[in-house]
Amino acid sequence: MSVLKIQFSAILIFSSSLLFAQKVFSVDYASQAEVKVFVVDYESQTDLNVYKVDYESQAKGNEGLWYFVNYKSLSDKTIYFVDYQSQADVLVYFVEYESQAGWLKNIKKYLFY
Repeated sequence: MSVLKIQFSAILIFSSSLLFAQKVFSVDYASQAEVKVFVVDYESQTDLNVYKVDYESQAKGNEGLWYFVNYKSLSDKTIYFVDYQSQADVLVYFVEYESQAGWLKNIKKYLFY
């Protein structure tokens, strides 16, 4: 019975970390990043529409709601903003409203799990 409780606790902890997987930290070098990001000029060019939230509690799920943390150790993903589109893993566009956030191309969604 105690093994079952331990397994359940591990699953609960793992799944809760997925729910808040949008805490990001911008690193200084591409080699330090888990995901390389390029910010496009137009929404039609993007893989992911990102809305920058003000509070950590607002960054829920893999929905493009990003909360930028001040320390790498507090992040779930490290990102690096590249200079050229061809260097990027994901193309993002920063939107003005939370309701506009989300994936346009689900094929790259796995990068933020």
